Amino acid sequence: MASATYSICLDIGGTKVLGAIFNSKKEIVYRIKKKTKADGESSQNVEGTIISVVDELIKEYGLKTSQIKAIAAGAPGVINQEKGIVLTSPNLPWKNYDIKTPIEKKFGCPFYIGNDVNVGIIGEYKYGIAKGYKNIVGLFIGTGMGGGLILDGKLYTGHLFKGAEYGHMILVPDGPQCNCGQRGCLEALSSKQGMSDYIRCQVARGRETMMADGVKDGVFKSKLLKKALEAGDKVAVEAVDRACYYLAIASGNLVNTFSPEILVYGGGVMESCGDYFMERILANVDRYCMPSIRETVRFEKAGLNDDSILYGALSMIK
Repeated sequence: MASATYSICLDIGGTKVLGAIFNSKKEIVYRIKKKTKADGESSQNVEGTIISVVDELIKEYGLKTSQIKAIAAGAPGVINQEKGIVLTSPNLPWKNYDIKTPIEKKFGCPFYIGNDVNVGIIGEYKYGIAKGYKNIVGLFIGTGMGGGLILDGKLYTGHLFKGAEYGHMILVPDGPQCNCGQRGCLEALSSKQGMSDYIRCQVARGRETMMADGVKDGVFKSKLLKKALEAGDKVAVEAVDRACYYLAIASGNLVNTFSPEILVYGGGVMESCGDYFMERILANVDRYCMPSIRETVRFEKAGLNDDSILYGALSMIK
């Protein structure tokens, strides 16, 4: 029997599942991406997308299931990492959902899952820009807005795995509705959903923008936002400036609360438009930090780009 030398790692998002095969040298040797289209779908349909991604990875790379050491994933929401149960997920149709059992039954190997940004910040801590630091705050900007926290070299998840939900820090009490049920959360203001909602609102007012078609049925693609910013699209620039303003306020609050050595911004938006976002966040963040704390904090883009969660998932495999 062939030895189990490969690991399959997944980044499960509100709009896509990214899958990769790692070899024994911790190198990505194959990857694919599939849309989740989670809106209105059942939990089984999202599970089916995950299974199809793993099936395709195995088939396309020519693996046997006996060669797979384990499968690991990061997914949005509150997740009991020990039991593999998604307690709740604002951007996926999962509630108290046991994802571990069907995956292990289907593929005959261990399956690990954790909150996507917890997993992503572990990836940056082990392999990326935060390597060598012990106190790390992570903010990942995607379909939603996730947070991760490492204190004294250990991932902090709070009571019952519910901690570090920075995306639901309320910044505008009477602000836009968030998927979590609250109003004015950082996620509702600065995530792809928040920016897409703002752009749709401007389109409804009759303003022209390159982003109009991209937000008609959901959230925009990060590459489209990059093109619009490069073209100086006024609505896109406004949406990003607004997002960065609230990211700066949230970042200042996090700096003052935790005094991290480094604050890492990750996710697909940062991979595509990170330099633009960093410039605007850094232009504002000093106003919201205590100077004595600010001077000992680095602000950085994720070093692994959109692969932070994949590498973090790899680190979960025993």
